[in-house]
Amino acid sequence: MTSSTREIVHDQHAHPSTRFYWIIGALLMVLTVLEIFGYLGETRAVYTAGIAAVIILALSAAKFVAVVAYYMHLKPDHKLFTAIFVFPALLGTLVIVGMTMLFHVIPSTYTGHP
Repeated sequence: MTSSTREIVHDQHAHPSTRFYWIIGALLMVLTVLEIFGYLGETRAVYTAGIAAVIILALSAAKFVAVVAYYMHLKPDHKLFTAIFVFPALLGTLVIVGMTMLFHVIPSTYTGHP
């Protein structure tokens, strides 16, 4: 494959404009500020640590999806690449949720003493 053929194949989908990347960057900044407010709400006892963790993790997941979809150009690529990327990400998410449940949620509900 010649270099000009590679460029044609690469440019089959339209790349977003610079303005679009600025909008995504602003969205990521807003989500980061909301994460900081989530942390500050926990430290100032506005809500519990569990609620703060859920807020921060949900906002982090939204930022992760935005970065992967737009900055890594996964959105316009072939769906096979998306599946190859999403499966390990979901597996990792399940491991993190499982460990959180195992070490933070389940022990707090145990009332007996050994």
